[in-house]
Amino acid sequence: MTVIAATAIAVSVFAAFQVASELLDRELQDTAENQLRAGSRVLAINAERAGLAQVQLPPYPGSGRLVRVILPDGSTRTPVGQPALPPVSEHAGRVAQGESADLMESKDSDEDGYRIYTLRAGDGAVQVARVADDSPINRFGLGMLLIGLFCVAGGTVVGRTVARTGLAPMDRLTAAAVRVANTQDLDAGIPDEGGGEIRRLIQAINDMLAALRDSRRAQRLLAEDAAHELKTPLTSLRLNIELLVRLDRRGTLETALSAESRTRLLNDLGAQVAELSTLAAELTDLARGDVSDENTEPIDLADVVVAAAAQAHSRAPHIEVALDVTSVWVSGRPAALQRAVLNLINNAGKWSPADQPVQVRLRAEGASAVLEVDDAGPGIDAADVPRVFDRFYRADSARALPGSGLGLSIVQRVVHGHGGRAAVARSARGGALLRVDLPTAAPTAPVEERRAPGP
Repeated sequence: MTVIAATAIAVSVFAAFQVASELLDRELQDTAENQLRAGSRVLAINAERAGLAQVQLPPYPGSGRLVRVILPDGSTRTPVGQPALPPVSEHAGRVAQGESADLMESKDSDEDGYRIYTLRAGDGAVQVARVADDSPINRFGLGMLLIGLFCVAGGTVVGRTVARTGLAPMDRLTAAAVRVANTQDLDAGIPDEGGGEIRRLIQAINDMLAALRDSRRAQRLLAEDAAHELKTPLTSLRLNIELLVRLDRRGTLETALSAESRTRLLNDLGAQVAELSTLAAELTDLARGDVSDENTEPIDLADVVVAAAAQAHSRAPHIEVALDVTSVWVSGRPAALQRAVLNLINNAGKWSPADQPVQVRLRAEGASAVLEVDDAGPGIDAADVPRVFDRFYRADSARALPGSGLGLSIVQRVVHGHGGRAAVARSARGGALLRVDLPTAAPTAPVEERRAPGP
């Protein structure tokens, strides 16, 4: 910035010098020519009165203008002691012969340059000349050079001061960023200072640090919650395995445990392993966040709901699902949406009595696809409603039931990732009503054509 400021000032001074020099040179030339014309008219009047050969020419005073009289025969007269002028030019001779009235010309000698004005007088002409003096231009140029150097030096100092002052927040911002990178301390915010773009940059970096803090906190909570949730099934699994190993080492496995007890113990082991597998899969799905290899595409949400209901029934045949769905198109990831619907059905199936099916309804309301899943269970306490979608949260009444407390959290993440919202209320049957709203999309083909069987 300092170099740019100094260069800009230097270019400006140079341009101003060129323009001013040209204007000054023209002004000096106009003044000199006017003086030459005035002096020529006075000399021409005297020459016409006294005659070109007799007109009095005072001795040259040593400086000032130069004069010369051109006689009809082409000879010339000059004052005594005057320096010699360049020879009469052809054009000046034509003025003396009466072919033109006057002539302004520039002539160079061996040492000096002259500005000569020729004016017709009587049968000849008179000439008044002035030595071309570049000293005013030179003095002006020297002055402009000194002024330019002063301006460049001053501009460099001012530009550097302004640049360092203006970029001081950037230096502090860089130091703060380096400190955060070296210490990994995301709690150290950057002071909001400066203005304009710098302030917006600092605010953006502070927002980024806040997002990183939230992300780190969420990762820590996820790790702590996962460790806590894994502790119970792992402890139970370890105790059961240690019991089997101890009895096997003593050779009393078959005598200490009846066939019924062994079967129950093995079933418990299988259930605990299945619970761990489910928990690991849900943790992986939750930790992945919105990262997915699935592409977003227009899909009929009714197909997703039907597939999720069939999958829930195949995993838990005791869960009965009553479907009431209509075709509603959304833009989304099929597998993620099916996982969310499956979690909703599994959650409702844990609470719904054996003789009461889980009701799943899908319809369009304006620009939204509305999915409702309700059960005939005891419902959700008002105190638990705000935390239903929190990770690992399980109400006191659900402690004895299988599950990790991640299913509804995954549902909320998937729904939010598709631009929708999830909510919980009490159903007309007294149980819980979980509702999902998703924005609709235009179908890729008519419903009848899409559902028609293939050839």
